[in-house]
Formats: sequence, structure tokens, C-alpha cells
Amino acid sequence: MSDQHEHALRAKLVSVMRHMTERGMNPGTSGNASARLSEGLLITPSGVATDQITPESLVRLDSNGHVISGNLKPSSEWQMHLAIYMRRPDVQAVVHCHSRYATILACSGRTIPSLHYMVGVSGKTTIPLAPYAVFGSQALADKVIATLDGGLACLMSNHGLITLGRDLDRAMVIAEQVEEQAAVYWGTLMIGGPTLLSPDQMEEVFEQFKAHRGYRQ
Repeated sequence: MSDQHEHALRAKLVSVMRHMTERGMNPGTSGNASARLSEGLLITPSGVATDQITPESLVRLDSNGHVISGNLKPSSEWQMHLAIYMRRPDVQAVVHCHSRYATILACSGRTIPSLHYMVGVSGKTTIPLAPYAVFGSQALADKVIATLDGGLACLMSNHGLITLGRDLDRAMVIAEQVEEQAAVYWGTLMIGGPTLLSPDQMEEVFEQFKAHRGYRQ
């Protein structure tokens, strides 16, 4: 992997974190993001405010979770990011945030059902909810992997949202779409609940996604 590629990934990670903050999806120092790099990953540092994160402050880990480069501690969720890369060869980037509406649903024990066709950006007809485990633990990593079950997004009980993508831009787009669907679902619950699309209708959505480049995973 070239130094130029690593430099570009570092710059993109900083950009994604700042974008999340600008969109109100990353309060405080709660969010994190990573990108696959060679046999390991680049990940944002722990406890650093977004406006203080620089390309040089990112932490590079190998496939065993050992720090290769970086003077700061990696995000407390590094085990979850690493587990995803080790078990999902299709994934090149991971975004985790505590966006408001996704977190509201996660804290109320709700999945996001098929109320809108854009729920399908998750790769599933329903955006699932991973069982609770303490942040930064291997137990949480294992539960998130099992809940994703090949999909690209899930809520995390009493915690937040995680999304996966073929690159950082796509992982970010999915996070934004899931947050929007969480807000729409929350709104429908205020007026009696949503009318859901059927499994057949969602299957038709997936076929349309395949036909249109902008929706491909």
C-alpha cells in the first residue's frame, strides 16, 4: 500500500469526522471512524475533539490490534472496527456515531422497520438493533457483527449507530440516511405509527438499487 494512498485515507478520515460534527451527528468526542489499510486499519484517536483531529493524529493498527504508528490511543471502539474488517472482506470503511434520532431509537430498544424504501441502504429490510454490551468491549464487537449479519448498518442498544461501506464516503452516506430514517420513524410514532412496505415491495426496492449506480452498496 503506497504512502500516497495512506495520506489520502488520513485526509478523508479527518474530513468525514468534521462532516459528522457539522451535521450534528457527532456530539463531543463520541464518534469515530476508520478505514481499512493493508492488513490493518487507520482509526481516529480516543477522546480528541473533532476540530483537534489531524491526519497525523490518526492511529494505525495491524490485524492484531497493535499500534503501528501514532502517538495517541486509538478510539475505545477499535475492537469493533477491527472485528468488522477481519470478518467482512467487502468492507473498507466504518463510521460510528451517536446521532440524535438513531440514538433515541437505540435507547428505546427499537429497530427501524421498512417504513421507507431508503431503509434499504442498510442492505436489509429492517435496520436491526444489536444487544447492549459496554462500549469498547470485545462483547460489543461480537454482538454488532452478529447483528449486522452481512448488512451495512445497525443500531446499538443504549449507544448509537454504526455503518459500513465500500469507502468512507459511502459509509458516511449510509449513516446520514439511517439517521434520516430514524427521524422519520420517530415522527411517525408521534402520529400513530408508520405504514410499512411489504417484503415484496422491499425486494423490488433492492432490484431498483441494483439498477441505479448511486444506490449500489
